[in-house]
Amino acid sequence: MSTNRNHPPSILLIMTDQHRVGLTRRTGCPVDTMPFLDRLAEQGTAFDVAYTSYPACVPARTSLLTGRFPTAHRVRQNSTARHAYFDRDLLDVLRDQGYRLHFAGKPHMHRGPDDFDSYAGPYWHTSGPERTDDQVAFDRWLDDLDHGVSERPSPYGVEAQLPYRIVSDAIEQIDPDSADPSLWWVSFPEPHNPYQVPEPYFGLVPEDQVPPRLVGPEAIGRKAGDYRWLRELVEEKRPGYDDQWRRYRANYLGMLRLIDDQIGRLLGHLGDRLRDTIVIFVSDHGDYLGDYGLQRKGAGLPDALTRIPFQLTGPDITAGQRRTEPVSMVDLLPTVCELIGAEIPPGVQGRSLAPLLAGDPAPGREFESIIAELGYGGVPYGAEERPPLHFDYPGPTFDELNSVTQSGGQRMIRQGAYKLIMDVDGVGELYDLEADPAELINLYDDPDHGEVREQLSASLIHWMIRITDDLPTGVYRPKSVPHNWRWAPRPSNGDSGNGSAPVADRE
Repeated sequence: MSTNRNHPPSILLIMTDQHRVGLTRRTGCPVDTMPFLDRLAEQGTAFDVAYTSYPACVPARTSLLTGRFPTAHRVRQNSTARHAYFDRDLLDVLRDQGYRLHFAGKPHMHRGPDDFDSYAGPYWHTSGPERTDDQVAFDRWLDDLDHGVSERPSPYGVEAQLPYRIVSDAIEQIDPDSADPSLWWVSFPEPHNPYQVPEPYFGLVPEDQVPPRLVGPEAIGRKAGDYRWLRELVEEKRPGYDDQWRRYRANYLGMLRLIDDQIGRLLGHLGDRLRDTIVIFVSDHGDYLGDYGLQRKGAGLPDALTRIPFQLTGPDITAGQRRTEPVSMVDLLPTVCELIGAEIPPGVQGRSLAPLLAGDPAPGREFESIIAELGYGGVPYGAEERPPLHFDYPGPTFDELNSVTQSGGQRMIRQGAYKLIMDVDGVGELYDLEADPAELINLYDDPDHGEVREQLSASLIHWMIRITDDLPTGVYRPKSVPHNWRWAPRPSNGDSGNGSAPVADRE
């Protein structure tokens, strides 16, 4: 896809952390949490069935940068970023195309300050570069929350909040008069825990008016053992924590509105450069937001954790599109490559979305399904075991990404209205997401869904073969196809590219 200009467009990549989908007015939430982002989506293309590659920060961010699934890039823990395996990533591609690279915010990735022309951070979830007494005091207050839920508004104003500070840093990096193509990567730590927000955002929605959760702790017995183990762990550390679920959700919605206001402030500073800038909004993964009586993330592959917001606006991107093809954050790198006229690097597994952004139809099999992963490997720990965890846990502190919730391995495929999850022990889960969005009714052994189970099982096998790593290439260069659409029709050999018939939306 050509940009029809003398130089490639700049890119503004805005990323949130642990951002649950479906919480804006455009996506059906009764609370108007992100009006600016909703308007931005109407000016471009939103992918409303987008998934992370892995519901944890570093594996997901490595996928975003490399266009590869964790199986291939080999980063499956937040502690293993330095082991990322790839040929060239997003920063390499942009640097080769003459881009200047700028970063502000939370990194949590295999790239560091020396890889950028300017770097503001690192901002974590309770700290960042501190330039005022209020910022120092606020960061200490965040530490004292111990990643919990604040029952009162933050005693520090908006300017002490991390999103405001990050946007201020990003604004300093933007030269509105320069014509040089640039990447500005603005990475917010929010709405990740700790769950807090100042006024007026704290009062955005009263606790008794927060949108209801899908299910509460009464449903935990219908989920797998790692869900129950995680709930018992948190209850042991923070007895009665779920009593805060309404405040938790209210704070979260307020955090989204705060982020939205800062995104508006940032884009307002771009001025005339905005006309020649691709604006990408994405998150790394979701948040339970009280479902199953859980907070944060950790156990399983529910849509609460695996679905992500993903939208693009800018030159040559069709306005007002709401695409429903299953896509992945892994698709971002090849999409950017095609939008700026660069080659897709070897080993990239994602699919370019550029033709979809132009309004073209998607070939059925190529975009009828998507995969996601979970698990550090090894043999799964049982829910009754008390294994050694990653860290010592004094007081109410706990880590949801631990040796139980991440043990073994799971793979998920979304196709049509259905989701199939398989684990390393051969235990299967099959859910009808339209009839059962909380994923409580396991249809895997239901004879009436045998055909659906077989179709999704075959699709999962196809995906597992597809994402087998082809690096290093050695002396053999694997055959490439346009847009990296490996299952699209290939007229040169007469292959229809259809494979097995798509699963119907409903039986």
